[in-house]
Amino acid sequence: MSIEVRGLTHIYSEGLPHESIAIEDVTFKAEAGQLVGIIGHTGSGKSTLMQHLNGLLKPKSGTIVIGETDITADGVVMRDIRRKIGLVFQYPEYQLFEETVAKDVAFGPRNLGLSEEEIDARIEEAVEMVGLDYHAIKNVSPFDLSGGQKRRVAIAGVIAMKPEVLILDEPTAGLNPKAHEDILEMVKTIHRNENNIIFLVSHNMNDIARMSDKVLVMDHGKLVMDGTPEDVFSRGEELKAMGLDVPDSMEIVSKLKAKGMDIKGACLTMDEAADKIAEILK
Repeated sequence: MSIEVRGLTHIYSEGLPHESIAIEDVTFKAEAGQLVGIIGHTGSGKSTLMQHLNGLLKPKSGTIVIGETDITADGVVMRDIRRKIGLVFQYPEYQLFEETVAKDVAFGPRNLGLSEEEIDARIEEAVEMVGLDYHAIKNVSPFDLSGGQKRRVAIAGVIAMKPEVLILDEPTAGLNPKAHEDILEMVKTIHRNENNIIFLVSHNMNDIARMSDKVLVMDHGKLVMDGTPEDVFSRGEELKAMGLDVPDSMEIVSKLKAKGMDIKGACLTMDEAADKIAEILK
């Protein structure tokens, strides 16, 4: 399954004095199995764009084709679409509400009308996939867990519905460094196991550079870059002009190049940068 967005435009408060264009003429395609990173300054339109992909918002104009279905067409049953598109908002742990972890994760699958046997299997699979011990925590109140564990449980509730597309809006926001890395490893595990399309919205350029197959850059409601991490982050001066950073590794390499070190190609991670610098210094 692929996603193709064509000419998408959304206007907030249309016709009112404080009308504003949130996104304008956005066009891109995400292929099956891709992890797509989305970056942009606050207010650039990232979250608005993501909310269109599962039908929470309707565009002023443009189309979104998911698989063979144009979800912007009249008569489309959005409930069916949302079963395929999982959206995890920032701080999803605030949406936990059941008395046990198992009951919370079961909420989505149960609404799909699955058998109890299938629901139980999905709960266990999802909880284990996010890196938690199902048998140890299934009867624990989610409110007794750590912040990072709560977030994992909330994400498990979405992936238990087995979405073909998973949208993660700042999944590491507010977490300590250990929990931050744990969540990213969890995302890798989900992507590897489910082979779904994942959209990862983040302000952390290091995460986007090392996780993504493709990067979209939003600026003032427009899609201004669409390419591989190497393509996008090689345009460091343009990104900085938008108020964005580049990965730490590329910042270091840029400074070394300015001092005369001949480092070839992009270095998206510190390990890549270290290897190339070591090779030159041999």
